Amino acid sequence: MNPYATPLEKVWFWAFRLFCVGVLVFLIVPILVIVPLSFNSSSFLSYPLAGVSLRWYHELFASDEWMSSIRNSFIVAPAATLLATTFGTLAAVGLTRGNFPGKAVVMGILISPMVVPTVIVGVGMYFFFAEQHLLNTYSGLILAHAALGVPFVIITVTATLQGYNYNLSRAAASLGAPPLTTFFRVMLPLIAPGVISGALFAFATSFDEVVVTLFLAAPAQRTLPMQMFAGIRENISPTIAAIATLLITLSVCMLLTMEWLRRRNEKLRGSGI
Repeated sequence: MNPYATPLEKVWFWAFRLFCVGVLVFLIVPILVIVPLSFNSSSFLSYPLAGVSLRWYHELFASDEWMSSIRNSFIVAPAATLLATTFGTLAAVGLTRGNFPGKAVVMGILISPMVVPTVIVGVGMYFFFAEQHLLNTYSGLILAHAALGVPFVIITVTATLQGYNYNLSRAAASLGAPPLTTFFRVMLPLIAPGVISGALFAFATSFDEVVVTLFLAAPAQRTLPMQMFAGIRENISPTIAAIATLLITLSVCMLLTMEWLRRRNEKLRGSGI
């Protein structure tokens, strides 16, 4: 704040900050309200709490349905993230370095799963995967989630490549390094923050996906979001609050990781690399 600001400017300065704090509180409080409810000993989601108990966490980890859905999510999400990160990074490098007719069209097609309504994407994947006999399979579900995660990887890696010095790759090539060696030994370590950030976005997208999964998955491939959706629709149990608390914790850890990567990327750019 400017020490020479007028009283009116000071009022607007603090009013704007109070407004920002109010918006943050409005957005965060509904999420944090779930956390105490997960420790409620009552069978209802209500305040005030009847007592403090770990009952619903015990039921979560003792339930075969919940544990099966968690296991399915941790099968599908990492595999989809690996595919999305690989293909998204390669696409971002090609689009950044390449200069060909229809480049904007290709870019639009690649990021379309992020723009097109999820229901339309789910219907399209349903009919396409039905012809390929990929419905009700882990392979089909992983491919679908990977396609949904690719746009996030492309966007983050493309943004990171904007600050990459291609003279480093040219120098490596002039010294006899083949393209793959140049990519893995020179380019990838420098754009790693963007790649990892894209991978985290792809993982979060896959782990949170429910609409496309409803079209493609059988009961044996029911993921955690599908199980939560079924639990809310059929019978609202405080177990939902317990799993929601765990997911909030996971999301916070991912956000902290992305913030660390962002700062590391800024340091790399500031060092002139």
